[in-house]
Amino acid sequence: MARGLHVIAGEAKGVPLVVPKGARPTAARVREALFSVLGDVSGLAVLDLYAGSGALAIEALSRGAARAVLVDEGRGAVDACERNLAATHLDARARVHRRAVTAFLNAPAPAEAPFDLVFCDPPYEAADEATTAVLEATATPGWLADDARVVLERAERSGALTVPDGWLVGWERRYGDTLVSVVHTVA
Repeated sequence: MARGLHVIAGEAKGVPLVVPKGARPTAARVREALFSVLGDVSGLAVLDLYAGSGALAIEALSRGAARAVLVDEGRGAVDACERNLAATHLDARARVHRRAVTAFLNAPAPAEAPFDLVFCDPPYEAADEATTAVLEATATPGWLADDARVVLERAERSGALTVPDGWLVGWERRYGDTLVSVVHTVA
């Protein structure tokens, strides 16, 4: 596992995070910009899909999110998430699932739902299909709070995000080879 990632702000500020081999963690400058746009995350329920190191959920927990569920099918990713949650002392407010994201989303919503904030950072080669599937699955009853936001990371080369009916892109920025979009349901 590679090193070099750390928590940017909050109660775990500065704690280094391990990154599973082959992972593409969200860069510190992108996380900083993203959390600036998201604003206060205190008390929110967070879902981190394709969690990798868990850096996004951990950043939210460090900044006051109430609870988080992290999902990844890779053993290395799950190990990294668990190690990072323990190192930051945020493990009591989080649960890690080793499961394919599609299988997780096709099951009933977990006890921690409804979620206020969802992070979705699938492998770039599958990002377009994965993001559409995630938006459609989380739009089913029980998964999302009324004013929930979903943060999607994709390859910059993917171009503008096309969202399913009922969703709206509220914010979108390019950071190097990464395109970050924040979407929400249309009331």
